[in-house]
Amino acid sequence: MTGIRPAPGSRPAPVPRPRTTTGAAHRLLPLAEQLLGAPLPLRLRAWDGSTAGPEGAPVVVLRSRRALRRLVRQPDELGLAQAYITGEIDIDGDLTDGLRTVRGAARERGLRPPKLTLADRARAVGTMVRLGAVGPRPPVPSSQARLGGALHSKARDRAAISHHYDLSNDFYALLLDETMAYSCGYWTRDDHEGEAGQEQGYGPADAQRDKLELVCRKLGLGPGSTLLDIGCGWGSLALYAAETYRTRVTAVTLAAEQARYVSERVTARGLAELVEVRLSDYREIRAGSYDAVSTIEMGEHVGGAEYPGFTATLHRMVRPGGRVLVQQMSRGAVAPGGGAFIESYIAPDMHMRPLGDTVSLLEGAGLEVRAVESMREHYTRTIRAWHRTLEERWAEFGALVGEETARVWRLYLVGSALAFEERRMGVDQILAVRPSERGHSGMPPTQRRWYAEGDPR
Repeated sequence: MTGIRPAPGSRPAPVPRPRTTTGAAHRLLPLAEQLLGAPLPLRLRAWDGSTAGPEGAPVVVLRSRRALRRLVRQPDELGLAQAYITGEIDIDGDLTDGLRTVRGAARERGLRPPKLTLADRARAVGTMVRLGAVGPRPPVPSSQARLGGALHSKARDRAAISHHYDLSNDFYALLLDETMAYSCGYWTRDDHEGEAGQEQGYGPADAQRDKLELVCRKLGLGPGSTLLDIGCGWGSLALYAAETYRTRVTAVTLAAEQARYVSERVTARGLAELVEVRLSDYREIRAGSYDAVSTIEMGEHVGGAEYPGFTATLHRMVRPGGRVLVQQMSRGAVAPGGGAFIESYIAPDMHMRPLGDTVSLLEGAGLEVRAVESMREHYTRTIRAWHRTLEERWAEFGALVGEETARVWRLYLVGSALAFEERRMGVDQILAVRPSERGHSGMPPTQRRWYAEGDPR
């Protein structure tokens, strides 16, 4: 797998090999290195067939002059992402290796996105004129989110969630395994056996079931327990808790497509007496005294100013002695978290905070944090499993959502896996309890039962 194969017939004709040493690539490489202040760790191949740069380096292919127009006007992460999404720029080889090389060079050589002065822009424009690449700003790709209204208002949050999760149930069914869990799995086999797929042994679906089992054990679920699952996704936890533990679940989502899908699965599995599905904002949940509350990778969609209100909701909805489990992505103290591309194309208005800040906010709401488990490496492995599926079934994804959206997801999955690999992002399970007035937690004396083989009850 190369990580960049598009659907047959959907890619522009291959750029011919260079015939001269004075082509577009030879003019662009010195300009790029001057702007970055260091040698470029990539090889350039331009639309005219010219190639320049170090032998053996990942090859960046400029497929049209439009790529130059876009990058001169927006020389940053978002401009590069737009050029890749539209196919104006490509990587000849493995996209993961290409991005890893650039990230490594940025760390080791101090490469930074260019901050163009007027002289820099004039020089770039002069090069573009000589290359015949002058023209209007290229349009923003249609797959970019376009939200209106006040930040984190209910209407805007609903639109932001819809942009990502209502892409189509068919798309996620194609991308994910049969559990339909769109969150970090918990890989209990460390020998990487079966990474290429379920048929070889332990695979992505097993890792998701192991995660669901771990969540249920940490929450202490059992027959007759009540669980509020905020941000239920496609119902993986709600269905598992109901089927395996006979728990009564209230599953809440803002995404209409998800609500419809979960409702259909509840009916098909005969779980209507155990699972209630609500299409609702968490701020609209008023009453409850649940034994447990879960929120699996939903907190990233809650804004910074709104998060204290979110944790107050978690506290209010669980009974004294009840447990709360938050599985949530985090960023480092100075790391950007999602970044401009993810926030424009994948998760609009996404807000990640350092793990310590989340713990403090939970404690500030009156919850007692009892355990924190990092799952960062698990997410690298989970995302790479999704990426393999995307590449292996590329033609189907292209037919379903179009080439542009498929390329958005390729860039998203590759970049996200690298972010977790390089510790620019993390993901953690945080278990908290609402103590009684006398401080009783109801927690077991040790955590052994969470990880023991067999039924923990």
